[in-house]
Formats: sequence, C-alpha cells, structure tokens
Amino acid sequence: MLVDRIVCLGLNHRTAPVELRERVQCSLAGLNESGQSPAVQTAARNRFPELRELALLSTCNRLELYALLETAGARQPHDLLLDLLAGIHGLGFQAINNHLYNHTGRPAITHLCRVAAGLDSLVLGESQILGQVNDAFQAAAAAGTAGPALAALFRAAVRAGKRARTETAIGHNPASVSSVAVALVQEAAGELQQRRVLIVGAGEMGQLALKALHSRGIHDVTIVNRTVARAAAVAAQWGYRACSLEELPQALGTADVVISATGARYPIIREPLVRQALDQRNGAGLIFVDLAVPRDVETAVRHLPGVRLFDMDDLKSTLDESLAARQREVPKVEMIIAEEVEALAAEWQRLAVHPLIGDLRQKAERIRQRELQRTLRRLGDVDPATVAQIERLSLSLVNKLLHEPTIRLKEKAHDGQAAEYAALIRDLFGLE
Repeated sequence: MLVDRIVCLGLNHRTAPVELRERVQCSLAGLNESGQSPAVQTAARNRFPELRELALLSTCNRLELYALLETAGARQPHDLLLDLLAGIHGLGFQAINNHLYNHTGRPAITHLCRVAAGLDSLVLGESQILGQVNDAFQAAAAAGTAGPALAALFRAAVRAGKRARTETAIGHNPASVSSVAVALVQEAAGELQQRRVLIVGAGEMGQLALKALHSRGIHDVTIVNRTVARAAAVAAQWGYRACSLEELPQALGTADVVISATGARYPIIREPLVRQALDQRNGAGLIFVDLAVPRDVETAVRHLPGVRLFDMDDLKSTLDESLAARQREVPKVEMIIAEEVEALAAEWQRLAVHPLIGDLRQKAERIRQRELQRTLRRLGDVDPATVAQIERLSLSLVNKLLHEPTIRLKEKAHDGQAAEYAALIRDLFGLE
C-alpha cells in the first residue's frame, strides 16, 4: 500500500546538539554534493533507485527527509536515507546515526502533521514552522523530486497546521520570553504603536525582542549597546535607530518602554539614573522589562513613583501560564491530526485504484477499436450514418460493462480493500 512506502528520517532539537544541527543544515539541491556523488535528482534515480519521491525539511531546529519508496520494505528505510545524508559536509555515519529518528507509514505521516501543527517545535504551537513545511514541498517540487504522493502528504500536513491554528487556541497565548515581554508591556502601556521603545543590548535576547516588536508594527524603537557599531548593524536590519551606552541617560528621558537584555554582570540601570530620567519626563511614567540574568535594572527602581518593572520572575509566571494554556489545546490538535491522517489514507486508497481503472479502460478501448475495424471490414461499404451507429453501440457496451466494476473498485478503496481487489482484477483481465 502507498501508506507503507512513506518514510521519514531526521534529527531535531531534542535529539541533536546545536553544533551538529548547524553542520547538517543544507538545501535539497546540496544533498550528496561532497564530490563522491551527484546532486539529489540524479542520485535518487541512479544511486538510490528505491527512492521514487523525496523532500527535505531543513530549519534551525530540525533536518528531516521524507521519501516515497519504490516498494515497501525493499530496503531498510533508515539505512537508505542515511546513505543519502552521509556525505553532507563530510559527516560520516557515526557522527549522525545516534542522533536520528525514523518513521515509516502512518507514523511518518503523523509526525509531519505534528511538525506542521507546532506540536514538535521548541516553542509549543509556534507558527513559523507551517510556512517552512510548505516551503519544503515547494522546493522539492521545483527540484523535480516530489510527486503526487508527497504532494498529498504535505497538503495534509499544511491543512492540519492551519486547522490547528484556526480551530484551537494552540497559538493564541504568547509562549516565548520575548513575546511574553512584549505582551506584558502592551497590557501595561496600551497600544504600543504610539509608544517610544528603548532596547538595551543587541545580543540574541535583544534581537528576539526587536523581532517581536517589529511583528506588531512598532516603529519608534531605539537600540542602545556598549558597541555602537553593533547596535547600528542590528538596527539597520529592522529600520530602527541606534545609539551608544553613553547616551543611555538621554534615551531614558524620552522612552516610554525600556526592554533590557545585556550580558553585564552588574545592574547598568540604577535608581539614580532612572530618577534623573523621571525628572525630565514631566510626570510621564516609565515601564521596564528586564530580560537579563543577572538583572540589568536595580531592584530599587521598582519603588520609584511612575515606574513599573517586570523581571524574569514576572515573565516566567506569565510564560508558564501561556504554555499551560497551549498544552491544554494539544488533545484538540491531536484529534485534527488524526482526522487528516485518516483523510490522507483514504485519498491514497482512492488513488491506488485510479491507474487500474485507467488500464482496464485502455485495454477495453483497444479491444473495441480492433473489433470495430474487423466488423467494418467484413461489412464492406457501409454508409457513414451506420458506421456512427455501430461506433456508438460499441462505446455504449464498453461503458456499461465497465461501469459497475468501476463503481465497486472505488467503493473498495473507501473500505480499505483496494490493494486486494486491484491485484485480483489485474490477474483476471491480464493487466500488467
């Protein structure tokens, strides 16, 4: 059966360290371009004849191959796809084998649906992976390695991902530190589009906060960093402003929200500095979000009038609540995935009988044409109207004879008996 010929081999953030994931990042066209084998299209046809279709899902947190085998069980799927991966960046079997997982048949289909729905992500329910799954199929289609089977598989996965996000609340609550930080600020300050935001620190956490702000359409953002060139480079990516750490006092005087995420060992935003900034603000309040550990903002700042300070403990409480809310949605998402897997299996059952029906009708048509020509030769001169009547009669006979078997074959496909009936029909009618 077609379902049994689908295989998946991969590694992700749960099975492999980031150093290994960085080394195996690749594109579909780059598979096995180590000088020992050709590109994937030729490899799939020549060196790996067992592969009928192939797609690669490659993100910062996962690398997964999805394939349709020529026949189920022709060769161990794990070994087959490991052969294909082994040449990447000079990695050998031992370097990656212990970090891999593999699925065959329905578990492979279910796994891709779970990935697309965000159930297998580092952050539960994150939405970016859905676009990456779709892009993976588009790349495989463009490379000529994906056919009808993987097209149906990836359509089902994308459908499951979309349904998970529209029919459940799996993605409704912020579930990363940066998104929680921005959500807390928005709750405290109201509409952020009219607020001036100051980001202190241009490291990874600061950049994630920038991404969260940018996704919400917040444009009045300034980045402060000890190295101003670094701040300028990061700010340029988003169209924001940059200034040096020496300009922090002036920047605090004009900001409405401050998100701090530096690697400093001691607080860099102290109570006297904030008091001075408040004197410049004519009574306007100031919101601080401290993402740093150790903390960037001195504890005494919390007690200044007009100041609201959120630290990692505040964020963790909100993050835990958000993740718990998402976790409660998982059973609903699993039900959606189960429905899509069943729908795909039924679709493939129907697809399995289509070639048989086509072959049966082609053979019947060849017989009809041969017998029609033989009859017309025997009749001699026959007027066109009579020829047309005989033609219609022969077509009608063939269609009526094949109508009932065609309907029954499609019904058996729905019942999961297509493979057995297909083999029997091919044997009875001598179809290859």
